[in-house]
Amino acid sequence: MGHPRKALRMTATSVVSATLIAGTTLGPATAAQASPSTTGVRFVDIAGDGGTVLKANVVTPSGAAGTHGYPLIVLPTSWGLPQVEYLAQAQKLADSGYVVVSYNVRGFWQSGGEIEVAGPPDMADVSKVIDWSLANTPADAGKIGMAGMSYGAGISLLAAAYDPRIKAVAALSGWADLIESIYSGRTQHVQAAALLDGVGTLTGRPSAELQQVFKDFFASDLSREPEIISWGKKRSPGAYVDQINANGAAIMMANTWGDTIFPPNEYAKFYEQLTGPKRLEFRPGDHATAEVTGLLGLPNDVWTDTGRWFDHYLKGEDNGIDREQPVQLKSRSTGDYEGYPNWKSVGATTERIALAGTTTISTNVDSGANGGVIFLSSILDQLAQLPPAASTPLLPRRWAAIWQSERYGSAQQVRGTVTLHTTVTGTKESGTLVAYLYDVGPLGLGKLVSNAPYTFHGQTPGKPFGVDLELFSTAYDVPAGHRLALVVDTVDPLYIEHNPSGAQLTFSSPGHDPSYVSVPLRKQ
Repeated sequence: MGHPRKALRMTATSVVSATLIAGTTLGPATAAQASPSTTGVRFVDIAGDGGTVLKANVVTPSGAAGTHGYPLIVLPTSWGLPQVEYLAQAQKLADSGYVVVSYNVRGFWQSGGEIEVAGPPDMADVSKVIDWSLANTPADAGKIGMAGMSYGAGISLLAAAYDPRIKAVAALSGWADLIESIYSGRTQHVQAAALLDGVGTLTGRPSAELQQVFKDFFASDLSREPEIISWGKKRSPGAYVDQINANGAAIMMANTWGDTIFPPNEYAKFYEQLTGPKRLEFRPGDHATAEVTGLLGLPNDVWTDTGRWFDHYLKGEDNGIDREQPVQLKSRSTGDYEGYPNWKSVGATTERIALAGTTTISTNVDSGANGGVIFLSSILDQLAQLPPAASTPLLPRRWAAIWQSERYGSAQQVRGTVTLHTTVTGTKESGTLVAYLYDVGPLGLGKLVSNAPYTFHGQTPGKPFGVDLELFSTAYDVPAGHRLALVVDTVDPLYIEHNPSGAQLTFSSPGHDPSYVSVPLRKQ
């Protein structure tokens, strides 16, 4: 297994500018232009949990002095971004009648404390910010909402479990299960974790606990795996779904199909468990790229729906958002929106592609099939419909197992979560495989539809075992005349692999338990 450490820092520094660009664009120049006498913006210090200073800004509606009863929206910042991140959206919300308080979460920039990763101090901070807002702004205690992107989204969802005063949430590009997001299939998502580690170190003060978690994560220390999983569970909204349901906040969640930090699968599962008012939106793109133009004050569908969500559930406006299909998907192929009554109805039918025969591949070599590069690949797909590609006829069969469907006579609309079921026999007790689903054209060029990694430990060499793997959810149209191809190899730059030197993996399809790929399709 190649050691990832040197690559981690390179990855982090190469993509950190993309993460910070929204914050720097709305940086000190914008803040300097925001005069309290003309815009209602003021910069304040709020005492968080234990007296920790949280740097914040407050935007109030014009003419709000001496008036009370405005709904309140609290905006925790994203991972590594400064407190002016949401200023353009805060001003829009204030113009439509909201008091907006945005604050830099503890451990980042000028706020005090250390990075706790949505831990108990962060939850206590949310309540302190709400307390301060009710005491120092014309906010209505019965009309409180929270919203945020990325880290701010996760904090907002968790806060809905901790503080029953929160009546509505908009969680944009967040997570529902932190461990399944960056450690799915028991495989470390190394580029995603490296980005978080690098940005946290550059812009904040990671706690000793967080530093140890990253150290154990990158070192693939299996003895520390239970501690890492326990740490992540405490920071996962999915672990508190019963309390969120009991508190009854209206929950809107939005994410992208290609989010390489928080893939969409866990949001979809979490959505199905919510019992209160809810809405789920998925669009093309990577982490937070669907929302970022809204930070610049430009027209943006996600932020528009966020405003409509709050208008209905905090102001009581009859704007129809509660009567729309609650699951809204934007196709990667057409850019059209589709509405569904629930997530289960997204892939109304399924097609099984048989994975017949027995195929053996060697490990430790990247076959050329891969999930691309964090941010860059999914942004290209979002803007130009250019996902990662591979020529399937040229993929070396020594390092890649390949199965293909028949050519389709009509277009196939893949919607939802593709699943793989197969039988694997390894020559070593541990190993990693990565599954890719490609849309293959007449010339053999495959465009990536979805992928996911899977790692096993403690298996008996030479003894077959079953593998069930969910690929990352998507919405992709396969044109008529094309095929679907499943490719499996063992190395991908997005993930840490656990293949001992000289290992081989054999894929088989026993008669009593045949192997297949199940592809969810939209009913036409």
